[in-house]
Amino acid sequence: MEARGIHHVGLAVADLDEAVQTYEKLFGGRVEHRERVEEQGVEAASVRVGSSRVELLAALGDDTPVGRFLAKRGPGMHHVAYEVDDIRSALRDLEAEGAELIDAEPRHGMFGLEVAFVHPDSVHGVLTEVVSG
Repeated sequence: MEARGIHHVGLAVADLDEAVQTYEKLFGGRVEHRERVEEQGVEAASVRVGSSRVELLAALGDDTPVGRFLAKRGPGMHHVAYEVDDIRSALRDLEAEGAELIDAEPRHGMFGLEVAFVHPDSVHGVLTEVVSG
C-alpha cells in the first residue's frame, strides 16, 4: 500500500467547543466541517491548520470508543489517518503484509469518507486509519 500522505491526526478531546477555540486562537485553525456521528459515538470537527488538518473528536458517551479512550488515557492523540486512492486495495495490501485489521471492509466515516482502522499492535502502538473519499 502506498499512502498519498497523512490526511489528518485525530485527537480525543473532552470538550469539542473548547478544543476548536484553542486551535483557532493558538494556531489560526479554521473549522472545515463539523459532524455528529451517532453510530461512531462522536461529534467531530475537522480543523485546517495551514495546509494540514486535525480532527477533534468528542465522545457522545462514556461507553463509546472515544469515551473509553478518554477514560483510560485522557485527552490526546487518538489516531493517524493516511489517505489512499483505493481503500479496498489498501486493506488487501495491509492484510497481505501481516497487519491486523480492525475493519476488514471500509465503512462510512465522517465528512463523506470511506474509512477503515488498523490495529495499533500492527503499527507500533498507534491506531491507524486509512481513508479515501
